[in-house]
Amino acid sequence: MTHKIAVVGLGYVGLPLARLFSTKYKTVGFDINKARVAELMTGVDSTLEVSNDILKEAIEKHGFVCSCDINDIKDCNVFVVTVPTPVDRNNRPDLTPLIKASETVGKVIKKGDIVIYESTVYPGATEEDCIPVVERVSGLKFNEDFFAGYSPERINPGDKEHTVEKIKKVTSGSIPEIGKIVNDIYASVIIAGTHLAPTIRVAEAAKVIENSQRDINIAFVNELAKIFNLMGIDTHAVLEAAGTKWNFLKFSPGLVGGHCIGVDPFYLAQKAQQYGYHPEIILAGRRMNDSMGEYVASQVVKCMIQKGQIVKGAEVLVLGITFKENCPDVRNTKVVDVVSALGSYDTVVSVFDPWANPEEVKHEYGLDVLTSLPASQKYDAVVLAVAHNEFKELDIVALKSDKGIVYDVKNIIADKADAKL
Repeated sequence: MTHKIAVVGLGYVGLPLARLFSTKYKTVGFDINKARVAELMTGVDSTLEVSNDILKEAIEKHGFVCSCDINDIKDCNVFVVTVPTPVDRNNRPDLTPLIKASETVGKVIKKGDIVIYESTVYPGATEEDCIPVVERVSGLKFNEDFFAGYSPERINPGDKEHTVEKIKKVTSGSIPEIGKIVNDIYASVIIAGTHLAPTIRVAEAAKVIENSQRDINIAFVNELAKIFNLMGIDTHAVLEAAGTKWNFLKFSPGLVGGHCIGVDPFYLAQKAQQYGYHPEIILAGRRMNDSMGEYVASQVVKCMIQKGQIVKGAEVLVLGITFKENCPDVRNTKVVDVVSALGSYDTVVSVFDPWANPEEVKHEYGLDVLTSLPASQKYDAVVLAVAHNEFKELDIVALKSDKGIVYDVKNIIADKADAKL
C-alpha cells in the first residue's frame, strides 16, 4: 500500500511531524488558518519549531504542501489529527477542535483509509468521541470500511535536541493489523524507534499519565519551596544535596503552564470522575501548581515591603511571558497569573519578552508586551519569570531602583537576586 498522508493541524505538533513525513511520503499539511498556511508556504514557521531552511527543503525537494482547501486532502489515505486539546474556564476538557477535525476527516475519508489521532486525550476519547463523528459524517463503518490509530505526540516546544524524530513514539491501532501498519509508518521516519501498544486506550492512557506524573512531581517541589521558604532554607540547595542520591528524581519549583503539563491531568481526572472515582493526588497537584502565580506575587510584595517600599503605584518589570524559555509559545502561560496578582496589589506592571508575539499576547490575555526596555527606566521590582538566554546575559540588577528588588523565579541569577522561588 502506498501511503499519502494528510496532517490535520499545523501547529507546534503538526508541522514538525508533517515535515518529517514528507521526507518519506507524499504529504499534505491541512489547517483552517489561512494566514498560517500562507506563511508556511513561503518557508517561514513563526513557531520556530521547523527552521526556514528545513521547511523550504521540504517544500522544494520533497513536494510538501500546506493547504486550507479540503479538496487537497481528498486523495490521501492516512489522516493524522494534531489539533489542540484545551480545557475550558472550569478546567473541563474541551474536545471542540478534535470534533471539528474529525468532521473534516469524515468528509474525505474513504474505504480502507486510516485516521490516526495524536492529540492528548483521556482513555477512550478516540473511539468513543472522535470515531463516531467520522462515522456520522462519512457514512462509513468503523473497523469495516475505515480504521483508526493513536500515536500521542511528544513534542517539547523550543527543544532543538529532542526533535520529533529523536523521541521514541508510542503507536496503536483499532485492530492488530492496523496497529502494525500505523507502527510501520512511524517507524519509517522515527529514528528513536517505536513502541506498539496493545490498544488505543492503552496508548491514550500512557500519554496522559506522562504529563500527570511530571505535574505531580513539580507540585511536590513547589510545596517544598513554600515550606523551606518559611524555614529560611534554600530550596535549590536542598534539592541539589538530595540529588546526590542515585534514585532521587530531579525536579525544580516553578510555574507550570503550557499546552500539556498544566492541562492533561484534568483530562484524566474528568474521565476518572465519570467512573465514580475522585482523583485526589492528581487534582491536589493541579491546585498546588495553579497557586504558584499568586504565591510568587505575594513573595515579591513581601520583599518590597521589607526594603521599605510603598507597594501601591510601584513600578514592576516582569521578564518573560512565554510558558517556557527560548520559545515563543504563550499557550496557558502561568506568568499571566503573576502579572494579574501583582496588579491586584495596585502595582504598575510592565512585561518584556523578546520571544513572544505582542499581538498574540494582547489577543489571548489583553496584556501589552514591551519589545525593548526603556533606556533609563528603573523599577521597584524586577521579576525574572522565564529563563530566556537573553535574560541570562542581561544586567538585571541594573534595572532596579535603589530600594528595588530582584525576584528570580527560575534560579538563573540566584547570586544576584534578592529572593528566589
